[in-house]
Amino acid sequence: MLFRNIIFNSVKEQLHRSVYFSTAAIPKENKIKVGAHEINYVKVGKGPHTLLCTPGALGSIWTDFKMQVEGFDQDKCCVVAWDPPGYGKSRPPEREFPTDFYEKDADAAISFMKELNFPKFSLLGWSDGGIVGLILAAKYPNAINKLVVWGANSFILPHELEIYKNIRDVSKWSKKMREPMVELYGEEYFPKLWSNWIDGVIAVYNKNDGNICAEMLKNIKCPTFILHGEKDPMVDNVHVSHLHTHIEGARIHLYPDGKHNIHIKYAQDFNKRVQDFLLQP
Repeated sequence: MLFRNIIFNSVKEQLHRSVYFSTAAIPKENKIKVGAHEINYVKVGKGPHTLLCTPGALGSIWTDFKMQVEGFDQDKCCVVAWDPPGYGKSRPPEREFPTDFYEKDADAAISFMKELNFPKFSLLGWSDGGIVGLILAAKYPNAINKLVVWGANSFILPHELEIYKNIRDVSKWSKKMREPMVELYGEEYFPKLWSNWIDGVIAVYNKNDGNICAEMLKNIKCPTFILHGEKDPMVDNVHVSHLHTHIEGARIHLYPDGKHNIHIKYAQDFNKRVQDFLLQP
């Protein structure tokens, strides 16, 4: 029961993101054609430093990055947040999860930013979005100015795979946990999409003995900032030291009581630390 509560609480943190409200005007969403998808996005600020916010599994602009879209200094930053292909309002077509789906998202991010006339940018990636960021920075070094990741991992440990399997059945989640994703995807499609994501991660694990992109870390040359909640029940602390060791010059910041959603729980502190890192010459 304790194990189940830990997992459900973590999912609650990651999925129930819509409880954070602001009196600020909601930025206008736009769409742009990228490959087979109409990508949904928002762009705020006119600052010289452009950054792309990439969400976690099944995440979207408002479920994952409301606090950053509204919280960064728009005189210093141009913040772009998107729904990756097949997520949120970047549908149809529906999302698929082949064993290279992280790399496909990295490729899509590059194409998307080129369509917006941003050939070089910084990237903020949470959880799955952090994995995408690691791949993107390694594969397209000339496109990335700086990289910020949290709740991210370059491989999957056996006990982490069991965590994913234990949270497959969304009918066991509380109403409070399900609501944001049901609102986004619908009562019938959300459990199907979530289960497909679980199957996709399992397939990646089985094909590569748990590896996602560990061998690519050495190719990341941009300044990199790794943040982590030390009580994150989804991502083992070993990933922080691994990323720090294998990404040249990377720096880290730990939140001792933080879990998976440190950018939401500690939004003001998180935003300041990240913005200071991004704006350093």
